Amino acid sequence: MEQEKKQNKSYILIIIALLVVVAGGIYWYFSPSVSNRETEYSNVVVFSPKPEEEIKSPFRVTGEARGTWFFEASFPILLVGDDGRIIAQGIAQAQKDWMTQDFVPFLADLEFDNPGVSRGKLVLKKDNPSGLPEHDASVEIPVNFSLETTTIQLFFGDINKDPETMECRKTYPVFRTVPKVSGIARTAIEELLRGVTTEESLNGIKTSIPKGVVLQSLSIEGGVARADFNLAIEAGGSCRVAAIRSQIANTLRQFPTVSEVVISVNGNSAEALQP
Repeated sequence: MEQEKKQNKSYILIIIALLVVVAGGIYWYFSPSVSNRETEYSNVVVFSPKPEEEIKSPFRVTGEARGTWFFEASFPILLVGDDGRIIAQGIAQAQKDWMTQDFVPFLADLEFDNPGVSRGKLVLKKDNPSGLPEHDASVEIPVNFSLETTTIQLFFGDINKDPETMECRKTYPVFRTVPKVSGIARTAIEELLRGVTTEESLNGIKTSIPKGVVLQSLSIEGGVARADFNLAIEAGGSCRVAAIRSQIANTLRQFPTVSEVVISVNGNSAEALQP
């Protein structure tokens, strides 16, 4: 009798364990986060680019996706930098009949400018004409960018060369390596606004430009660079204002297309950066 009770108890424990496993499986299947992951890997296969592959523009995305990922034989693809910025967008086109549950080959060609970051991700999104979030799904492939760089000059104050700041308008070049882009003058000013690095600061480099300054627009035409900033650039003191003007003007004049610099604040150049 005692042996029979032990056996019955063992059977009950086995049944409970099986129920726990089944319940866990049901939860795993219907859990949105896990369900989406399962959808990603069971419905889409990316042949190229491979995860962590270094890409450059233009490039081709190839793979297979179940017909349910397409709508009108296509689905969207995004190329996103690790700063969250969308670098490029494209459309994956089915290469065979997409009205099926089976896998269908696809390809997409994307082009992008220098992304300004070294890493990003390729996002393949299930086409969802309903717009309902429960029908959303996506696949993310991490990628690296092949960056072409260039060296620019940024102009700052230097307490080693001018300890007493006797020459307010005198600023000195600091070299930075940045991604090579078509609008390199804007990149230079945006780098200037970020201020000095820790290493530069330890070497006596300083900036007179206040924190929070934003370059709102920059145009170069007929040798004249017109740079417009937000109100945060306004700083008191004639010496500091002169230094700010020098930092901006000298940074822009390094480019052969710039011979004159006009600085404005919210579109007003007449009253910008007054002592």
